[in-house]
Amino acid sequence: MSRRSLRRRATIWLVAFCAGYLVLAYLAAPEFWTLRNFRTQRFEMVTHTPQGIAGDPINVGLVGTKKELVHAFAVAGWDTADALTLKTAVEIGESVLFDRPYPDAPVSRLLFEGRAQDLAFEKAVGDSADRRHHVRFWQTDATGDDGRPLWLGAASFDRGVGLSHDTGQVTHHIGPDIDAERDFLIRALSAAGMLISTSEISGIGATKTGRNGGGDPYFTDGKAVVGVLRQLP
Repeated sequence: MSRRSLRRRATIWLVAFCAGYLVLAYLAAPEFWTLRNFRTQRFEMVTHTPQGIAGDPINVGLVGTKKELVHAFAVAGWDTADALTLKTAVEIGESVLFDRPYPDAPVSRLLFEGRAQDLAFEKAVGDSADRRHHVRFWQTDATGDDGRPLWLGAASFDRGVGLSHDTGQVTHHIGPDIDAERDFLIRALSAAGMLISTSEISGIGATKTGRNGGGDPYFTDGKAVVGVLRQLP
């Protein structure tokens, strides 16, 4: 083998080594360290109503600050849900009855590990608040390697307003395919350029005959998709 061939082969190996190092050091390793802190932590991957009835499962997660979550959903075209008060409850009722837009309508309280949601986001479908994509998030005490918190969420699609099968209260009824809603949310954030990476963690497990706090049936593969948000400057 000539000296020129040896030099060319050495150059190829050097370029391959450098490329592998860059991928490992700047892509794979940071993702591993960001996710490792909560991969071994176990959460109760289901929410509950204030009455203690099992609610929507946890099926999504995000790593980032509160400001980064709000920014990411705004860029993706989602609205931050208003707090649930007497005034906003009346406004959402008027929105449904009179087919009026209310893009930041409140969502009901669900509890995760004993706490009501910290944030909620939604994307309306149609003119009123009866049909919408929506997700609730709870900040956990788990963090990524960069110190940013893990938020766990429950995403589902409100297909209409009716009475709860369990309590008789007026409520939104969800669509049964909560995995489709989880994937819709992740795609929306990814398309907006807000995600660095995604990964899966264990949720409640595969479920074909689940029911949420309003008695609505749902099915799921039982996994939660966790996205790492881009950091704000």
